[in-house]
Amino acid sequence: MTEKEAFYKDLKEKLENNTKFPSDYLYKFIVPTTKNQEKEVEDVFKNTKAKITTRASKNGKFVSVSILLKVKNADEVIKNYYAVEKIEGIISL
Repeated sequence: MTEKEAFYKDLKEKLENNTKFPSDYLYKFIVPTTKNQEKEVEDVFKNTKAKITTRASKNGKFVSVSILLKVKNADEVIKNYYAVEKIEGIISL
């Protein structure tokens, strides 16, 4: 099992033990502004009813993206993390 697989397995366990689904889940990401990463993150969630808020850093090099989404289960939470991890320079908080 890779480190990433172990992380997501642990996350799933914690979510299932501590969250009553369906539930609102808050994703938080930081992306650089070098390309179009903010739009890429928003595109992952575009066909959902997610509430997306953004805030630029003081120096304008990064954008904080917060996404509040009602999810059905822990698998949906993890599926969305996998969907954004291909975005260049993204940091999941």
